[in-house]
Amino acid sequence: MLLATSFFIRFPFFFRDYIDRDESTFILMGQSWVDGYLPYVELWDLKPPVTYLFFASSIYVFGKSFLAIRFLGTILVATTAFFTYRIGKELHSIKLGLWVAMACIALQSLFGSLQGVMSEHICMAFFMPGLYLLIKQKKVLWTGLAGIFMGLAIMAKLNMAYAVLLLGAYLTYHYIKQREFDKGIQFSFLFGSGIIIIILLTLLPYFISGNTEVWWKSVVLAPLEYTDARRYSLVKMAPTFLLLGLFFYYLWKKKLLDFRSTTVQILVIAILGVLFSFFKGGRINSHYLIQLHPILIILVGMAISKIPIFQKFDYRPYLFFLMLVLPLESYFEYYSIVKNKMERNTYFNGEGFTVPQYLVGANMDTQNILFLGYHIGYWILDVKPPTKAATHPSNICRDELFRFYDNPRSSSLQELQYILEEVQPKVIVVRKNRLVFDKKEVEENEYVDAYLEKYYTVFATIDKAEILQRLH
Repeated sequence: MLLATSFFIRFPFFFRDYIDRDESTFILMGQSWVDGYLPYVELWDLKPPVTYLFFASSIYVFGKSFLAIRFLGTILVATTAFFTYRIGKELHSIKLGLWVAMACIALQSLFGSLQGVMSEHICMAFFMPGLYLLIKQKKVLWTGLAGIFMGLAIMAKLNMAYAVLLLGAYLTYHYIKQREFDKGIQFSFLFGSGIIIIILLTLLPYFISGNTEVWWKSVVLAPLEYTDARRYSLVKMAPTFLLLGLFFYYLWKKKLLDFRSTTVQILVIAILGVLFSFFKGGRINSHYLIQLHPILIILVGMAISKIPIFQKFDYRPYLFFLMLVLPLESYFEYYSIVKNKMERNTYFNGEGFTVPQYLVGANMDTQNILFLGYHIGYWILDVKPPTKAATHPSNICRDELFRFYDNPRSSSLQELQYILEEVQPKVIVVRKNRLVFDKKEVEENEYVDAYLEKYYTVFATIDKAEILQRLH
């Protein structure tokens, strides 16, 4: 049922070119791996290897198929929801488990740019089974398996290391407090070993190929540098922390949760670990909350079930209406699919498809091309970005990371000058009426705008994309 619900909500987005720009980059990195290049060797981006392994596995088995990638992403969401259900059932009841699982699917699939396959989706599909095994802990080997799942979660999304570390420390302390020293040592060894095994497995191919330093710089050092360089102000993050602080205070004050329960404490520790990772990372983007929702929704559901008015409330007459209204975004996308089929005779829609299709039809030079928007076009046209930094357009402006992949240029302006003045792409694709880079990158935007105006002309406008051709 959970898979069917997830599929119904997410299916119409299978035919969209891309939902989030990061997903396009993950696909490029996965394709590079399939082509025989380890992540960070040919192309470069700022995620751990397991994220790229997911996309590489899909491409290797199913070929260059958006449908396969999005369907596997749907399975990830259903997996997270299933273990959310199991934890909810363990703590309270089957009914609560089903409600929080359905809410989990909605929160991972609707409201913004969550319909694609994000690193957070991959991460939580490993984290929630690991969390469930930590809660159950009926067999010794389950602890080691929990460590393996947590290791996979960390190697999909590095910031989850804080939550995993706090969980390990808490449970070790729990055994010490209960004077179960043997179990504490056994837990620490098996849990830690599971995590370390996964980390070492991601390092192994780099060690074999003599690229250990590439792994160390890209997986460990670069993310640390990035979090220090790209931080939001505390004011921007404060509302999330304040809201959750008031929520937990209310639960404690009204005694809606038994905070003495070990299981409840495990969930709270996991939430605190995720929140601490947001604080250390210095930012909270909307899709980051995918890491928080599956855990938090369980406690929300338990608290609501304790409120008298909801205990007496007969939800059944409203259940059908709620299920009908919730996936409004999906209905709009279903409409777009039908409309696109009628107008263009294809189910696929979006500039990521229409721009490459136009370029091929117009016999334009696609071998020397730069996508400053809709960069999934590289994958569709079977070409590579002009430089490592251009794998994701925004990486061009992250010059603090250049040294971690030995970029010959030391600044973003030098990188842009090299691409535009030396590589001289014959075709450049940009987003119409949009700044090329973030508005904070004032100097880079001014340089690009001036250069494009002087040396390029608009050859065609395709939906929200502009295709620019070099004048000489």
